[in-house]
Amino acid sequence: MSHSGRRPGALLAGVDRAAFAAALAVLLRRHGVPVGFTGIEDFTRALAIAPPGTLPELYWTARINLVRRQSEIEPFDEVFAAVFHATGPALDPHARRRPLNTTNGATDEAFAPLPTASHGGDDPGGLPWMTLPAVVATAEGSDGPAVPERLPSDAEGLADVPFERLGERECELLGAWLATTVAAWPVRRSRRRAVSSRGRAIAVRATLARARRTGWEPLRLARQRPVDRPRRVVMLCDVSQSMQAQASAYLQLMRVLAVAVDAEVFAFATTLTRLTPVLAHRSTAAAIELASERVSDRFGGTRIATNVRALLASHHGAKVRGAIVLIGSDGWDADPPEELGAAMARLRRRAHQVIWMNPRAAAPGFEPRVAGMAAALPYCDLLLPADTFDSLRTVLAELARA
Repeated sequence: MSHSGRRPGALLAGVDRAAFAAALAVLLRRHGVPVGFTGIEDFTRALAIAPPGTLPELYWTARINLVRRQSEIEPFDEVFAAVFHATGPALDPHARRRPLNTTNGATDEAFAPLPTASHGGDDPGGLPWMTLPAVVATAEGSDGPAVPERLPSDAEGLADVPFERLGERECELLGAWLATTVAAWPVRRSRRRAVSSRGRAIAVRATLARARRTGWEPLRLARQRPVDRPRRVVMLCDVSQSMQAQASAYLQLMRVLAVAVDAEVFAFATTLTRLTPVLAHRSTAAAIELASERVSDRFGGTRIATNVRALLASHHGAKVRGAIVLIGSDGWDADPPEELGAAMARLRRRAHQVIWMNPRAAAPGFEPRVAGMAAALPYCDLLLPADTFDSLRTVLAELARA
């Protein structure tokens, strides 16, 4: 059948768009394409905004909204070809690299049968164009309509995996997922003021400007309130030998902070290295590679007290004042515990809040018995576990509530 003469939107005229989208999603799930609720909603809205008039238009509308990965294109093409009896080159000349195994069956447009081999011979019933989808119409054993199962993404599935079991590629994937969780951020009150109807103080200049219109009589008072600014965050990350398994994941967190909230980030082992400029690179892979090259003493010894003192004595020490300081370390320190305690006391007096992330804190029955951790704990506002990406997301949530 030729569709070249169809008018715009005539292909699905009179069709229940939501039922059509849900039915197509059910068939795609049976053939290995994990279509979620978001894809179904996007596809339904796309059909309403730009109704397809030809099969190629319908193909691209469905593929853009329902396919998320390159590996899902082939099963999607097979399902689409089986449902609509369309053989492929005219629909997708660039993405297809081999011919599809399409089926030539009945020409009834109301129902198009699908091959049954991939789901154990169970008859899918075709794709109803003008009826409710099978997922709603034939639901048995439940009071309400059955809904498709919501599948977790790759990042969600790896969120609870310990860092030592993750590779570099998985850390990059979870780092991008972590960046999406930075929705809110703590603020501080600055000295600047802005005109606002919710303010309490009187804005003199704005009030006088209004009085020019009323014969210099201030009939309407303008109010002002302090302007809130994002609170600065400073992160110190331990990259010594004992933190080798967590180093890559913590670098991903440091990059998220450097890019999303303009934080100051430092790595330390025996010396302190500032990584803010390199981690702000637009490419995640390039940023992590540059940061790894910049830290010359990576996977060596640990001198926490020396590096905290070095930060406070440098010209970057002023950025600690009023900031939230985030320290990622297991607490093993070559410096004497009393020196770490003194350095942490100075840091706590200058910072707004000190949060310590310890990957060992997630272990059952954990107690801060390490001498360095025990000396630093009295000067920390929070001690949080940080052994998975899900726990790092909890750390970001605590920062937002700080």
